[in-house]
Amino acid sequence: MILNDETYVPSLRWRMGEYQALLWLQSAIKDRVVPLISIPNVEYDFELRRPRKSVHEHALPFAKRYKHKWDGRWAWITLHEAIANGHMNDGQHVFDFIFDSLRSNSSSAIPAVSLAFGAGTFAAVRRAVSYDHNGVGILLRLEELMTDGLDDKISEIAKEVSAGLDETDLIIDLLSPRFEPYADFATALISALQRVSNLNEYRNLVLVSTAIPESLGGLPKGISELCRHDWSFYRELLRAMPATFRQPNYGDCTIVHPNFTAADMRTLRPAGKIIY
Repeated sequence: MILNDETYVPSLRWRMGEYQALLWLQSAIKDRVVPLISIPNVEYDFELRRPRKSVHEHALPFAKRYKHKWDGRWAWITLHEAIANGHMNDGQHVFDFIFDSLRSNSSSAIPAVSLAFGAGTFAAVRRAVSYDHNGVGILLRLEELMTDGLDDKISEIAKEVSAGLDETDLIIDLLSPRFEPYADFATALISALQRVSNLNEYRNLVLVSTAIPESLGGLPKGISELCRHDWSFYRELLRAMPATFRQPNYGDCTIVHPNFTAADMRTLRPAGKIIY
């Protein structure tokens, strides 16, 4: 799966508004979209003071819903770190269950892993890579991109899951950084990317970020507009890159901040919002 210059990568937490939006896209637009889907952590029931579901119950409907909403198209699938080492009731790793379930009528899903995943998760991803031959996505955050020995860490993960660089997608997740001033941040990010050896050999390179604030509580009542710093910065980054430097595909969070944590709604006064 090779992305073209116009491919857009929405980073989704698989909330209803997100997968319904995928379902309703026109076919021509779907052809230009490859989502990064993160199966979120199990929600907490604040009234009963326990998780609403087990990992088994949480993961059980994913494959059926994914098939219906995205119809076997390409996507990366990853797990929230809190459930990355989870298992189904029969002891099967949650990643094994998901990819086994998807395999019945689709082989277009690509597992994506972070440096924080454990050996059991890497083993499950290796089985998916070996069976489906779709490769793997490696998720890196900005602070990880700037650490020493990054090449060794990436090589170790690729070896763990039995994937070569030509079947490995490098996905840089900036989360919600301080974008401004754009030129200074672009210079710093280009310098960080230059720390990755053989950058041109990876199958795909994707940059994901968001300008959605962690809380909308500070916005005034009425109609408010937020600057799309993520998109403006991406365009500045492309302008700042040397002509021979590999350009990443653009991605962003859609309606949920990456650090979103469900709160006890009994203690909040939520405000209505429309995001598009």
